[in-house]
Amino acid sequence: MNRREMLLTAGAGAAALLLPRALRADDKGPFTLPKLPYEYDALEPIIDKMTMMIHHDKHHQAYVDNLNKAVAGNAELAKLSIEELVAGAKKLDQKVRGPIINNGGGHLNHSFFWTIMAPKGQGGAPDGELAKAIEAYGGLEKLKADVLAKALGQFGSGWAWVEVADGGTLKVTNTPNQNNPWMDGKKAILGIDVWEHAYYLKYQNKRADYVKAWWDVANWKAIGDNFNKAKG
Repeated sequence: MNRREMLLTAGAGAAALLLPRALRADDKGPFTLPKLPYEYDALEPIIDKMTMMIHHDKHHQAYVDNLNKAVAGNAELAKLSIEELVAGAKKLDQKVRGPIINNGGGHLNHSFFWTIMAPKGQGGAPDGELAKAIEAYGGLEKLKADVLAKALGQFGSGWAWVEVADGGTLKVTNTPNQNNPWMDGKKAILGIDVWEHAYYLKYQNKRADYVKAWWDVANWKAIGDNFNKAKG
């Protein structure tokens, strides 16, 4: 089996789990796969249609399916929102902690990721309070360079993030696997998925090329809204 075939059939976890079937209409589970806010090919040429289809319909669906399995039979967890569930994941009993971190994190991270992208040329530019915060950080080019450094510095799979720290200042971080800032009580306004399934079909092993290109589909209005909510 070649690399492309592996990506088409491999699951979302670090151990390359086989993708489970999608939830049928008669399946019960509190968490569902959100629809993309654009068509599969809307982010081309930065992110190709095939990658979007596999990433959303297969990988993200796998996180949702496995998350529903993880909370099955636990009414207290099942009634929580995904944000509440993930925020308290590290305090859960060891038996469910790992599945919730991996799959709840995967569900939240991807649901967030889809919303901070827009078709090339439609994402606008930083403005308002976010633009001021970026300028205080050192400018947009410095922010991009630091995000790239964190993305490349993340060994294996993970995410590069822009968080809002105290006083509304920006901080660039990274996390492994499907961990995220919310698990540590922090707030992210932007996150770039650097798992190979997010870019390998188009960029192969060139993670840097993918991260540099990603900014062309950044949805700055959504990111700005995230900033305004995060800083309070």
